[in-house]
Amino acid sequence: MKLVDIKTFVVGNPPPHFGGRYFVFVKLTTDGNVSGVGEAYCVPFAPHLVAQMIEDVFDRYVRGHDPHDIETMWRRVYSSGFTQHPDLTLMGVLSALEMACWDIIGKEAGKPVYKLLGGRVHERLRAYTYIYPRPGDASDVYHDPDLAAERAAEYLAQGFTALKFDPAGPYAAFDGRQLSLDALDLCERFARRMREAVGNRADLLFGTHGQMTAAGAIRLAKRL
Repeated sequence: MKLVDIKTFVVGNPPPHFGGRYFVFVKLTTDGNVSGVGEAYCVPFAPHLVAQMIEDVFDRYVRGHDPHDIETMWRRVYSSGFTQHPDLTLMGVLSALEMACWDIIGKEAGKPVYKLLGGRVHERLRAYTYIYPRPGDASDVYHDPDLAAERAAEYLAQGFTALKFDPAGPYAAFDGRQLSLDALDLCERFARRMREAVGNRADLLFGTHGQMTAAGAIRLAKRL
């Protein structure tokens, strides 16, 4: 079995910024016409540039090789620049190609990929969700505690038992920092309204994304 063809797909995400601006998918096909699909994490590059990067790496290092030989593929690609120290932008490209190879391997074996990676351990797994905006929202769910609380109750009804929100933004390249008093007040209102909405039926996860100093995080924790 050899990999002989690649197609890339740049998919826009309407509306923008809900879960990402775009997605870049790759489809690999073997000489036996078995295909597999992968996805590239492509921030912060333009999507069509990422697609070209995937195609270039495939043509130089992957085409003509057996998709089962994933470790060998990693070593060829990862060591193609300065031994074991390539540009980290390569990781998203390489991950997309590996995903597609695993998809092919699973189809060829007639088994779901998780069966080939150690098998299932749990019948059910707990999941959390972010509090997300929706198209047409009259206010910003990240700055409106009442709207966030309303959305939290809806997610609770869907079965989520942990809800994540992050009202302490905006984030900057120059973080960490101390939050302003207004931001601290907003965070406190968010936590209060969310807890009122879900009671003790869900855990609340406060996303911080590294924008606070240690002292700033302690200051916020005392408010909460």
